[in-house]
Amino acid sequence: MLGLVIDDFAKEYLHSDLREIREAMLRKLDGLSEYDIRRPLTSTGTNLLGLVKHLAAWEARYFGEVFDRPFPGVVPERGTDLWATEHETREEIIGRYRSVWGHSDATIAALAIDAPGRVPWWPRPDVMLFNVLVHMLTETARHAGHADILREQLDGSVDLAPAKAPSFWESRRADIDRAAQAATERL
Repeated sequence: MLGLVIDDFAKEYLHSDLREIREAMLRKLDGLSEYDIRRPLTSTGTNLLGLVKHLAAWEARYFGEVFDRPFPGVVPERGTDLWATEHETREEIIGRYRSVWGHSDATIAALAIDAPGRVPWWPRPDVMLFNVLVHMLTETARHAGHADILREQLDGSVDLAPAKAPSFWESRRADIDRAAQAATERL
């Protein structure tokens, strides 16, 4: 009996964190222009809307194909999922991501945490729902971190509560820069 309680707790804990980080990911698009959510902000072309499109595609695969519960909608081809074409709208990509959430959430609810799955592109392809939950939570959090940095580069926005005044961040940055210079001079 204790095992089932722990399994249920672990599944709900991981699922709850995944739901929270998904929402944080979408908040990064709020208030930005079409250009700003699409434009490449790194040398490899990383952009905010592309990260959302990428997460939608891979979450659909992981909670769909892996558990023989294919996502019923369109899933971008591998290699085309990190950027949005001029024909794809913000609403379309966000809508797909939200649809994927519904499908993933249904898969998570329907399966036990030790339900078997198969990830053919992994070196050890035989997995459980637990493995996929941890993987998607990790990947979503990783890309949300990328999105945090991209958004801060665009307009200085940070997703912290309570929000700190810009003067706080200017002072913090100056302190960090002074420490970096002092360390360099000392060496």
